[in-house]
Amino acid sequence: MNKSINEKLFALQNEIGAISKDAKNPFYKSKYFDINSLIKQLQPLLEKHRLLLLQPPKADNDVLVYTYIFCVDSGEFVEASMKLPDLADIQKLGGAVTYLRRYTLSSLLGLQSEEDDDGTSAKIVKQGSKLSQDLFMNAVNAYKSKPKEVKEYLRKYTLDEVQLNILNKNKIVL
Repeated sequence: MNKSINEKLFALQNEIGAISKDAKNPFYKSKYFDINSLIKQLQPLLEKHRLLLLQPPKADNDVLVYTYIFCVDSGEFVEASMKLPDLADIQKLGGAVTYLRRYTLSSLLGLQSEEDDDGTSAKIVKQGSKLSQDLFMNAVNAYKSKPKEVKEYLRKYTLDEVQLNILNKNKIVL
């Protein structure tokens, strides 16, 4: 007798344990699930339970990122979706797709991480806020290893004249 998708997901959740947060955010000094590592950790269990993961973005009135988990045996599926923000910059849009894939998948499966930051990573940055000198220098120091992320991070803030001069001296163009 074939198991239902809920029985298979229940078994998968009991086997998976805590997921490793193996990627680092240099700006908030925190760790997060990298989507590729997350899928790599999940794939053997998905295969074992004959479950198929698909994560397409789809447009209706809004553009949503969906996470579907299909039961290969029965055709049943579960899904989660989140709306993509309206972004003109294709790189930012790609980053948003990646975030939403990770969040919908971890939410759909009820994944637990090895560590919990108690919501500190959910801090909202108001566009145009001033950036403290310490965080600014952390970003400048991280520029060589993560230039794209640093530029994206710094663009969220209104930089003062001293900070702009430091960017010029380091040949960092936002």
